[in-house]
Amino acid sequence: MSAYVEAWRTYDRERIAALFSVDVSYRYHPYDEPLRGREAVVASWLGEDGPEGASTRDDPGTYDAMYEAVAVDGEIAVATGTTRYRPQPGAPVNRVFDNCFVMRFDAAGRCREFTEWFIERPVPAP
Repeated sequence: MSAYVEAWRTYDRERIAALFSVDVSYRYHPYDEPLRGREAVVASWLGEDGPEGASTRDDPGTYDAMYEAVAVDGEIAVATGTTRYRPQPGAPVNRVFDNCFVMRFDAAGRCREFTEWFIERPVPAP
């Protein structure tokens, strides 16, 4: 999960590609048709191409995240964590999401199936 966060933080094409198998099936939401193939996922992460509703590229310094595996069974893993966003670097956090990733890995340790669930926390009343 730390490699995932680092690839997201840097938006480095090679780091992103290293996470996924050539034939990965990737869903930003459980109800999406999956992106198919490593190059499609990399292009989507980089904002070069992507389906309706795909995540957009985040500005440096406006987010942080921490995820950890909570269940591993052979090639399948589930991770949960939190993502925090700021409107600009150094500003207070204004959006928080709780995430769950369900992943299946190949023999080389690359993700070949990825599905994300997330919930935005309600803003506390003043």
